[in-house]
Amino acid sequence: MYHLGIDLGGTNIVAGVVNNKNEIIAKASCKTAVPRPETEICDSMAELCKEVVKKAGIKMDDIKEIGIGVPGAINPVTGVVEYSTNLFFHNWELADMMAEKTGKKIHIENDANAAAYGEFLAGSAKGANNSITITLGTGVGAGIIIDGEIYSGSNYAGAEMGHMVIVVDGRECNCGRKGCWETYASATGLINMTKEAILSERADSSYMLKMLDGDISKVSGITAFDAMRNGDATGAAVVDRYIKYLGCGIVNAINIFQPDVLSIGGGISHEGETLLAPLRAYVEKERYTKHNDKQTVICAATLGNDAGIIGAAMLKQTK
Repeated sequence: MYHLGIDLGGTNIVAGVVNNKNEIIAKASCKTAVPRPETEICDSMAELCKEVVKKAGIKMDDIKEIGIGVPGAINPVTGVVEYSTNLFFHNWELADMMAEKTGKKIHIENDANAAAYGEFLAGSAKGANNSITITLGTGVGAGIIIDGEIYSGSNYAGAEMGHMVIVVDGRECNCGRKGCWETYASATGLINMTKEAILSERADSSYMLKMLDGDISKVSGITAFDAMRNGDATGAAVVDRYIKYLGCGIVNAINIFQPDVLSIGGGISHEGETLLAPLRAYVEKERYTKHNDKQTVICAATLGNDAGIIGAAMLKQTK
């Protein structure tokens, strides 16, 4: 038998057929095209299921169950998407609706939790007992695995690490608080810090501004890293500041959960050891357990976007 995982994002829907070795054997995708009615989103996912099953060279009868990773507050017990900002839905009975359209048992989970579970099953945290996966994107996503199970708290909204405050009265966050970790450690946070650094320099002497042909709107999550690699002191200062903010939240996570592995995904993680080496040095200095023999391994997530598909496909194992 095979499993089918769906990563339902605000921009794209991606489906994959996963075998019993936690390997994706076929993928298909389509645009999410929000906002639109719930039933239309389900119709698109149901059609995607048929398409990816055909690509895999199997039949729907060969699919045991379907799992869906969804951004937002998800109740995996009731199968209800209680609230999803990016999809504009509230109290969406997703599992029942998809079960009716596909004839399959449906499991749903927060997309970051599904990705963390995928890394635990087949990626950077494979073989670990306890792990955390952090995703650095528009915000900071996180998923926690404890004793092989997804941790989601008593209200299924756990692991919102991006919204722990690391700077009291700091930058305003979209959640309404100030100083949240994601306002500093996300790709968005890094872009904002880079722009501020450029604006603090004289326009005619800013190396990063010259890199961008004078257009500050072209700043991305790699601008400061590229400038640092080329010997620019301002770029290096931005990277150093960013790593401290990122490291602060990671130290907090390690001090609380003491995972075997903490893996980092998202576009910024593609910097590899340029990011990870100084980050490990910061964590080693700041962590509470600096004198313990066993320490958390900090590494890059390895599955990329496939993590959410694999984790969603295998959600049955967590219930």
